[in-house]
Amino acid sequence: MSQQLLWPRFASPQDVAAIELVPLSRRGLPNSTFSIVERAAKLWPDRTAVSVLPSAASWMEPGRRTFAQLRSDVIKAANVLYSVGVRRDTAVALMSPNCDELITATLAAQLAGIAAPINGDLSTQHIAHLLQRSGARVMIAAGPDLDPRIWTRAQHLIDDGLIDTVLLLRATGETSNTPAPGNAMRYLHEAAADEDGTNFAGTPPDSDDLAALFHTGGTTGLPKLAAHTHANEVANAWMIAAVTLLDHDSVIFAALPMFHVNAVIVTVLAPLLRGQQTMWAGPLGYREPALHGNFWKIVQEYRISAMSAVPTVYARLSQRAVDADISTLRCAMVGASALPPSVRRDFEQHTGVPLVEGYGLTEATCASARSFPDHPRPGSVGQRLPYQRIKAVRIDTNGFWRDCQAGELGHLAITGPTVFPGYVVDRGEDVFRLDGLGHLIDGWLDTGDLGRVDDDGFVHLGGRAKDSIIRGGHNIDPAVIEEALLEHPDVTAAAAVGRPDPYSGEVPVAFVTVRMGATADAEQLRCWAADRVAERAAVPRSVTIVDVIPATSVGKPYKLALRADAVRSEIRAALDGIEDIEDVDAAVTDGSVVVEVSLAPTGAAANAVRDVIEKYALAYTIHLGAQ
Repeated sequence: MSQQLLWPRFASPQDVAAIELVPLSRRGLPNSTFSIVERAAKLWPDRTAVSVLPSAASWMEPGRRTFAQLRSDVIKAANVLYSVGVRRDTAVALMSPNCDELITATLAAQLAGIAAPINGDLSTQHIAHLLQRSGARVMIAAGPDLDPRIWTRAQHLIDDGLIDTVLLLRATGETSNTPAPGNAMRYLHEAAADEDGTNFAGTPPDSDDLAALFHTGGTTGLPKLAAHTHANEVANAWMIAAVTLLDHDSVIFAALPMFHVNAVIVTVLAPLLRGQQTMWAGPLGYREPALHGNFWKIVQEYRISAMSAVPTVYARLSQRAVDADISTLRCAMVGASALPPSVRRDFEQHTGVPLVEGYGLTEATCASARSFPDHPRPGSVGQRLPYQRIKAVRIDTNGFWRDCQAGELGHLAITGPTVFPGYVVDRGEDVFRLDGLGHLIDGWLDTGDLGRVDDDGFVHLGGRAKDSIIRGGHNIDPAVIEEALLEHPDVTAAAAVGRPDPYSGEVPVAFVTVRMGATADAEQLRCWAADRVAERAAVPRSVTIVDVIPATSVGKPYKLALRADAVRSEIRAALDGIEDIEDVDAAVTDGSVVVEVSLAPTGAAANAVRDVIEKYALAYTIHLGAQ
């Protein structure tokens, strides 16, 4: 297979049409994620594949493995999983902060069975639900020296009968470990020490086999499991790796948690395809304060070429003096939540590094659109990736779709090789039952996002039709907040929405109605929720008591109206003190919230107003009063 066929030119918006002249099936892509590992080990056996920092404070002491060593470690770990009963249709739960061994474990789970990563910050109820839905009886979890809280949770899962076997991971660089209690727990590296690292004992996966189950928020309050095939993950990783901007000598920085699709697709599989080294941060990733203080030195020391993060990370880095040579950093990828114009401006002016915006979702594997630093399209999150199709549709009250004209706002829909086969809704003896749950129509995925697509396939987001709150790139299910508030005896209805925030993109806030004669006030209700919402990021910043929760014609909460209320209060507070403002409002227009500011006829305050509002990712208009 020629390199030109596998790696066509992909440097500008005009290249997509030329790439698609060759069917994807003729590109010579590996047929599974393990085939990616094998290919890398064959082509670049002695090249460094992964470097992992024990912590941001120990940034000069990374653990390193070559592509050949990675392959051997993955096979050994997969043989351990096979020995404890994992087979092709068996889910393996993974619950751990990032570490060197988690990379091995994730790839091994996809070789032996199906990887099912779990966010260790989820509530006990949600973790139990995910285990029961996936059928996982084997878990790979953080050991006591890596994350004692997760280790303790794993012990409880065994005691509760939800898990039979736990394989523990060590912290990066750790050579000793606390003894594992009982027969149901043992360390993965100890179990793998005597395994064969040349051949997998089971049957390797094929392209149509399931590779992973990633959890995503659901409107019922319980997370859903989105299934990925090996073909889904390989195709999306190739689309990302095909970008001509980066070559095989590039070093990719990774710090997002591996229960997130971006970490697995963008910073594990895509670099493996291209023979690129990935430099991983410590277990806390971007949440470790010391990382931001040392970040520019890390870029210089390891000649980082690209990174992937959420807007809040770039906002913080914009405040850190560039105290090193960062000339190797060619682009910084950003996604997961809306990018405020002020964050882009501040980061690019501060560093000289372009922010490459992207768009995607778990149900379409990971990425579906990306921008080009040399071909900017203001207001767009990027052009569709090759072999994917993105369109906007209008959905009527009967559920029928009508394709929008170019530039017309509608529900974004995606089709192509990255669209998932469905959510796990049940499990038979040896097979998962998958269902699109209304999101898949004739091969098209209704993303739940509002947007428009121009003639060149560039996507412009226009808000969300779905209810998820995205705080710093992290999806929060509003039902978690609503259910907690509804447990209060005074609360009769509750609705949680995202309020715009200049640093986190959105923060959760809640609106409630209360019974007649209620004694609880808004702050007491906020404290009540704080005590009952298991995930700290989901605790509402405020609770507002209202007379009625707006509802649609079928009785569902009309959250766009509440979102508008939250936007209005936030922007009014942010603009307080600027003279010549006559009124600040927020209105729902074509499914999006638009800020409307009325100024005195002179318009003298217009620039000051723009400077404030552009700290948020919001549409706005400014009106001048009559003379």
